[in-house]
Amino acid sequence: MPSATSQLHPAHPLTVLTKRHDFLAAAKFGKKGVAASVILQAHAHGKPIPPRYGITASKKIGNAVTRNRAKRRLRHLIQHALSPRAEAGIDYVFIARHNTATVSWPQLVGDFEKAMRRLTASTDQTSS
Repeated sequence: MPSATSQLHPAHPLTVLTKRHDFLAAAKFGKKGVAASVILQAHAHGKPIPPRYGITASKKIGNAVTRNRAKRRLRHLIQHALSPRAEAGIDYVFIARHNTATVSWPQLVGDFEKAMRRLTASTDQTSS
């Protein structure tokens, strides 16, 4: 039986994207999965490093309180839903949408799953 601590630490520890050019590369060269409450971009940069993630919440989605709540929810989503399936050498960028801060948690997780399916579907189509 796995211990509680093994569930908290994913196989690939995620690091945070901090450089603007990494966000721009994900937007320009990466694949995009769009859902009602979240947009997910993934860019395979080919470097043998642990997976990285970034979060964007623009002023279009609301005031500072709304943006911060959306980012907190996305960080929690990353910790619980992305960490187990993140692949090394890929940058993931989460973009908050107008309802990210207010949608129910099951809906947010479902939208993340939908965005991941669309990402993998677009990757499968381009590799065939």
